[in-house]
Amino acid sequence: MTPWGEMLRTATRLGVGPEGFWRLSLREWRMMTERPGGAAPMAREDLMRMTEAWPDE
Repeated sequence: MTPWGEMLRTATRLGVGPEGFWRLSLREWRMMTERPGGAAPMAREDLMRMTEAWPDE
């Protein structure tokens, strides 16, 4: 299910009104909302290594 409400609220915070939001292509939306230079999501293998190295006690 697409989170339209959340996406529209994000667009509004970015200064894009409803008419502009509905005219955006998916590529334009992704370019507007991606974090420039942001870190890639953590891979599952990395998470598993971390949980082994620092287990919750």
